[in-house]
Amino acid sequence: MALSKARRAVLILVCLGLLLAALGILLVFLVPELIISQVKKNVQLDPNGGFTFEVWRDLPVPFYMSVYLFEVLNEKEILEGGKPKLAQRGPYVYREYKQKTNISFHHNNTVSYLEYRTLFFVPEMSNGTQQDYVVSPNFLVLVISMLMQYANPVTKWVISGAFATFGEKAFMNRTVEEIMWGYNSPLLEFMQLTLPNTIPIKGKFGLFTSFNNTNSGLFNIFTGVDDVKKVQMVDKWNGQKEVKFWNSKQCNMINGTAGEMWPPFLKPDMDVEFYSPDACRSMKFVYEKSGKYNGIPTYRYTAPNTMFANGTVYPPNEGFCPCLASGVQNVSSCRFNAPLFLSFPHFYNADPVFLQAVDGLSPSADLHSLFLDLHPLTGIPMNCSIKLQLNLYVKAIKGIAQTGMISPVLFPTLWFAETGYIAEPLLTTYYNQVVLIPALFEYLQYVLIGLGGLLIVIAVIVEVTNKRCCEMIPKSKIQQNKSPPCLERTPLLQDHLLTTDC
Repeated sequence: MALSKARRAVLILVCLGLLLAALGILLVFLVPELIISQVKKNVQLDPNGGFTFEVWRDLPVPFYMSVYLFEVLNEKEILEGGKPKLAQRGPYVYREYKQKTNISFHHNNTVSYLEYRTLFFVPEMSNGTQQDYVVSPNFLVLVISMLMQYANPVTKWVISGAFATFGEKAFMNRTVEEIMWGYNSPLLEFMQLTLPNTIPIKGKFGLFTSFNNTNSGLFNIFTGVDDVKKVQMVDKWNGQKEVKFWNSKQCNMINGTAGEMWPPFLKPDMDVEFYSPDACRSMKFVYEKSGKYNGIPTYRYTAPNTMFANGTVYPPNEGFCPCLASGVQNVSSCRFNAPLFLSFPHFYNADPVFLQAVDGLSPSADLHSLFLDLHPLTGIPMNCSIKLQLNLYVKAIKGIAQTGMISPVLFPTLWFAETGYIAEPLLTTYYNQVVLIPALFEYLQYVLIGLGGLLIVIAVIVEVTNKRCCEMIPKSKIQQNKSPPCLERTPLLQDHLLTTDC
């Protein structure tokens, strides 16, 4: 018996509803797997090139380095044993460009490269010019004095005489450009001739001469082709699996990435690490909170309080010692034995003893903490800021007159912030790929499920209504209007109302 028109309509609605609902449910399970598959494919460093490789090779991300110098306000009092009084100058902002060269892919799914960085001063973003004069510690005099503290009296007398001959004092008044990028020093030339192993520096002397037009060493990282969990992870640095600066295997380990990207699929209970050639160590960051950067979901990772803790407070850091109070790290072993210490700016999160030893510092979590905002799905940084302070340990050295009666103090010299963030047009492209398109698929799956359910409900309503309609027609009338199928075939002989299909 052929189906009536109403029954056919109901059947079509039910089938279409079930089909749409099934398709929506299928998308619920299929879309996440499809996204994961695409992420795995796209974050790999493919030797054949592609978008990800090009972005990694020539980072289209604006990087800036903001430098703040601490000007000495009372050099005379310091030489008499007084507390240093400092004033922060800056920022002096530099645009940082990075480019990878010597890129070589290897059979063990790694790629090696050198990354060069070049910095250009940005006057419109700076508070001052590179020609500003700043009174600061004379690194050459103070470092050489500290290195000679255990030398015999004759050697100290020669060193002190050399300082006097070349007019060098414990503090100097030089331009920002000279302090950072170097100046010619007759004293340095003399030291290179007489004590060449004391300060292995050639040419100009400046605190950031090794930062500009230089590379940070030969990195060898995993491409992620065989294991996406290892993508961007450092395999070797300068041909070594671990460094040799510190006193324990754990502290010498090269962990994490090179600090540009991280493996995908991050979770709040996961830490992220990177190896910093500037700090001569691996640095671990911990999850703090979830957020958004221009609509893109992020996890914020910050430096834990234990990063620069001493071995007493945090035993795993014992390998970085000899240590002072907690909150600063001795880096003399990787800086030619110069008494240099790293800390967070303004001694943020450090033992109060350092802050009490100088005037003019005001630590602030908002201004001086480090953070990484990473997109958890891809491991790509959206916004980051790495802030470090360079400190010089100084004191009076008997036999070297230029050091006067300086009280032992960890002297803040400068701090800098390296920042980078995703900007246009890459920001829009990235937003479309990781937020907009997945959101559209997510909405589509719920629309399909909802539409499918709606069609099924409509079909049920039509079926119920149709049955009620049939039940309302008297059976006697229906029987009276029934005709033998072989005799009465003309529609005009039928009562239209009484022959309604049920």
